[in-house]
Amino acid sequence: MDKIMKFANLQFNYFFLVVAAVAVVYYFAGKRKKSLLNNFANAHLLKSLAVSFNQKKENTRIMLLLTALLLMIIALLRPQWGFVWQDVQRKGADIFVAVDVSKSMLTRDVLPSRLERVKLAIEDLTAQLQGDRIGLIAFSGSAFVQCPLTIDYNGFLLTANDLNAGIIPRPGTNIASAIDQAIASFSAGSEGTSRTLIIITDGESHEGDAAGAAARAAENKIKIHTIGVGTTEGELISIPDENGKTMFLKDEQGQVVKSRLNESILQEIALKSGGTYIKSTPIQFGLDFLYKNKIIFADPKDITNSREKKLLERFQVPLILALLLLCWEPFVSKRDE
Repeated sequence: MDKIMKFANLQFNYFFLVVAAVAVVYYFAGKRKKSLLNNFANAHLLKSLAVSFNQKKENTRIMLLLTALLLMIIALLRPQWGFVWQDVQRKGADIFVAVDVSKSMLTRDVLPSRLERVKLAIEDLTAQLQGDRIGLIAFSGSAFVQCPLTIDYNGFLLTANDLNAGIIPRPGTNIASAIDQAIASFSAGSEGTSRTLIIITDGESHEGDAAGAAARAAENKIKIHTIGVGTTEGELISIPDENGKTMFLKDEQGQVVKSRLNESILQEIALKSGGTYIKSTPIQFGLDFLYKNKIIFADPKDITNSREKKLLERFQVPLILALLLLCWEPFVSKRDE
């Protein structure tokens, strides 16, 4: 039995601040109540005058409520420990999504920005997946696998939501490096199934031999679909300054930089690998269309039967303890018996 505890919903860990806030409220409320009682009578008279109040029992009630609240938050985080082996046979495609995280993706010719619009589209795509493995590659001047191929869609989404324009330190837009990274990652265990790489970028200031990389992908039976984000008219690139205010990006000569969608390179990449190019629009981003019409009908094959560990849910333990404490609290009288 695996004794290491894991939490499936760590995105809710900020709820512990609620417990701290409630504890602070109770603390100051208790101090004010004590101050009012001291103003009402001398300390040695309080016990006989305030017979309906018992401070120790009041503190016990508060601790029960706070502990119950803490346990409910722990239950919300979905603690897991231990596992069982589960036989799995999966049918689906293997999909890598490569997202451009260069500064040009901060341009707001697509609202709220090109990069934020990409995140929303990825969330919509993930909701439609049915047994497909999906991975994430971030790229600018270089590329890095942010999330390997997985069927843990919640974990994938957490990684996608963390994408930002500073996650890859090297500037530029090296689409070739993203393609090569995908080729290497697909080779690590995706034989016998449909392989798809979706590249989402504005295609601007590209470096490297993207067309050559696309040809290598085709040799490895990887089909590349490209989605162009932005407008051909372009827009100035707005970035936050040190004080959090919005400013426009400038080049080395001090001139403001205007970013435009470069469709030609994206069309060439798709053509070289037998994929499709789609220009994103406010109404249809393109990921839904690709998945429904170009990926799930690509004759995916059954992955070989395998055994996977299924972590056991243990949220019931803290939840039951919390309910027991809440049932106990009304029986703690405020009065001296």
